Amino acid sequence: MRILLFIAFGILLSACASQSNKAVTVSAGIKVAAERPDAYLAQLKGQRVGLLVNQTSMVGQAHLVDYLIKNNINVARIFAPEHGFRGDHDAGAHVNSEIDAKTGIPITSIYGKFKKPPIEMLKQLDVVVFDIQDVGVRFYTYISSMHYMMEAAAEAGIRFMVLDRPNPNGRFTDGPILEPEFRSFVGMHPIPVLHGMTVAELALMIKGEKWINQAQSLDLVTIPVANYTRDMPYSLPVAPSPNLPNDQAIGLYPSLCFFEATPISVGRGTDFPFQVFAFNEIALGAFEFSPESRPGSALHPKLEGKILHGVDLRESPQRGLDVNWLITAQAQFAKRGMRLFDRANFMDKLAGTDRMRKAIEAGQSAEQIKQSWQAGLDEFKVQRQPYLLYK
Repeated sequence: MRILLFIAFGILLSACASQSNKAVTVSAGIKVAAERPDAYLAQLKGQRVGLLVNQTSMVGQAHLVDYLIKNNINVARIFAPEHGFRGDHDAGAHVNSEIDAKTGIPITSIYGKFKKPPIEMLKQLDVVVFDIQDVGVRFYTYISSMHYMMEAAAEAGIRFMVLDRPNPNGRFTDGPILEPEFRSFVGMHPIPVLHGMTVAELALMIKGEKWINQAQSLDLVTIPVANYTRDMPYSLPVAPSPNLPNDQAIGLYPSLCFFEATPISVGRGTDFPFQVFAFNEIALGAFEFSPESRPGSALHPKLEGKILHGVDLRESPQRGLDVNWLITAQAQFAKRGMRLFDRANFMDKLAGTDRMRKAIEAGQSAEQIKQSWQAGLDEFKVQRQPYLLYK
């Protein structure tokens, strides 16, 4: 992993995040948990602390690692999720373990040789702190890494602390509930695609619903965001991953990610990933682009070097989970005798069910498809209620 200075990297990603054509105003007064030291620093004094963090783990202009060290906290180990400690690895890329050049702290990848750290490693710690900006989508793997770390902490008998951050898609609860046979690292919990919860609320639900081994014994501490309600607009100050560079991409991600299970490009290898979709053999729209290889964000992207024609969504209103784009593409592929979901197993893992794919292939309308998961959503909203921290 390329090592960069904390501040330089934060500035770079902040600049990238500011390029959105659909800027979202940060609600005045919101204070993320990491910026509330009175709520958690005292609990870390004298403890051997492990951190599950990445480039989004900022306390103002300082990284949480630097901030804790400055406040005389013993940071003993850093754990790196997908995209790496610095957030500069492409989706799915193997992340190696190493030593942080700035602090000398060992970094252990939990998106490489293993996704759940060895219990012996956690027994050398007293507490693991999770502070990562999520985007509120079930198949975004930071919450899967949190799940495994919670389970390891429970088995090792150590505390697990979540420093909470807003959910930029928090006003939406939508999509099918994951069915057990489709469980994978891109979907581990029986929750909808858009769950409308923060990571701290999810952690409480994972423990409360006993979705991890030894859940009842986990010493879980959650530090909430101050002055926050889940429908507040929130523009992420640092890009959460290389291909979600701005608010528009984050808002479209729940819908466009399903195209990853098809031959269609969602703009990886361009300046506007997850803000477009296009194909080379079928003109899906009038917008034209050509993906190119970009180390760190899109190394050899789908349809690299080909001229694609499709749809530009950079000015599209964000609307939660929209299946209309998939339905339109399915109709055009079927007309030419081509299969849209050429990676059907992956599509079903993303959806958490095979019913969504089969409904699209059968020609059902968006209204019919959404109605099919409404009962499950209603049950989930009741189930999650005891774990909600915000109005």
